[in-house]
Amino acid sequence: MYKVICFIGCSALASVTMAQSNIHGNPGTTYNQIGNTTFGSDGTSTQQIGNTRFRNNGQTTQQIGNTQFHSNGQTSQQIGDTLFNSGGTTIQRIGDTTFGSDGTTCQKIGSSTFCN
Repeated sequence: MYKVICFIGCSALASVTMAQSNIHGNPGTTYNQIGNTTFGSDGTSTQQIGNTRFRNNGQTTQQIGNTQFHSNGQTSQQIGDTLFNSGGTTIQRIGDTTFGSDGTTCQKIGSSTFCN
């Protein structure tokens, strides 16, 4: 099962999320995954160590089971291929594409993800 994981906070849907090999992020941004670190063309980056992700903006996310706890106080829960954020937004993964409830879509091609 793929996990959808918030990358840069979940209060707004235009935040970056990872789904094992899928990423959902900011429109107009390209993300490249190298090992356990993901780099965004917008200057964002995150590194995963164990069950915790560390972002270059100082925020962290810890995953316990299907629930993610973000240092900004938000939580996210994955049910199937859909991520439900406590801020009211959702992200659904279908194949190599993620769809946000705000209309944002991201497609993974190789080790890169393109969001619009």
